Order: sequence, then structure tokens, then C-alpha cells
Amino acid sequence: MKFKGLEVKILLLGILFLRGKNVDIYKSALEKEKAAEHFYRDLSEKTINKGLKSIFSLLADQESKHRKAIEQLEAGQQEPLETGASGDISKLFEDIIQSKDFDNLGIDQIELYKKAQDIEKKSRDFYLEKAEQAKIPIQKKAFLNLAEEERKHFFLLDNIIEFVSRPYNWLENAEFFHLEEY
Repeated sequence: MKFKGLEVKILLLGILFLRGKNVDIYKSALEKEKAAEHFYRDLSEKTINKGLKSIFSLLADQESKHRKAIEQLEAGQQEPLETGASGDISKLFEDIIQSKDFDNLGIDQIELYKKAQDIEKKSRDFYLEKAEQAKIPIQKKAFLNLAEEERKHFFLLDNIIEFVSRPYNWLENAEFFHLEEY
């Protein structure tokens, strides 16, 4: 299978989550974000569909922003940290739909997408836990923002799984806007 390297990265991300319990909060968070960024970049490179390639690149860019926000937080920056999305996800899905390139959606990758969802869920839980433990308000706010971003990534991956599994059914239900939470 051409995605074997990605499966190894998913395993390594899981190990990072287990390690995160006992190491410096910033180091653990930075490692997780860096690993997630590399995972999405690899997924983007190995994905044939141009629209999905763009979505995975956007996710990688967002993980990079998360890492930079954590670095700023660690350095003691007191201003609000940018962690959010840059780009219109719904536009990327519209581009896929308009291209009608449904043959290369990567249905064989659904298990990888589900594993990525699990990683996003663990990231969200990690940041919620760290927000609860935070003593400094800016840390608490930053961790809550990061948790929300990871929740959005989970939701986006859910939409990708649904779309890849049933693109025509997803299109038929166009009146139900699939990305309203993103």
C-alpha cells in the first residue's frame, strides 16, 4: 500500500500523546503539532485529487500556525495568538464538486482519515486538559483556542470521509450545508 509511511507517522503521533502526560507542556504540544503538520503534508503529497490535496495542505498550514502560537506562548507573548484557519474550506469542496473529479478521491485512504480524526480528537482533549490546568489567563485562552481548532479539524475530516465515501450522495444533499461548523 502506498500510504504505509503515513501509517507509521500515525503510530508515532499516538506515542507522542502518551508521552505528553509526563513532559514539558510546550515541548509535548510542539512535537504533536510538528508531527501533525508533517502527516498532513505527506498526505497532501500522496493524494491524487487536487481539491483534497489543497485541503490537506491547508490543514498542514494550520498545524504550523498552531506550532508557532505555542512557541509564542512559551516565549511569554501576551498578545492574542493566531491559531485559526486561513482559507475557505467550503470553497475547496466546491472546487472538487465543480471539477467532477470523483474517481481520484482516495476511498482507499478512509482509514488514514479516521486515524487522523482520532489524532485531532486527542489533540483537542490534550488542549482542553491543559487549559483547565493553566494558571495564566493567556495560556488558558490559547489552549482553548487550540482545542477549538482541533475540533474543527475533526469535523472537517468527518466531512472528507463522508464526501469520499459517497460523493454523489453528498452532492444530492447540497441543501444541507456540510461545513456549517467550519
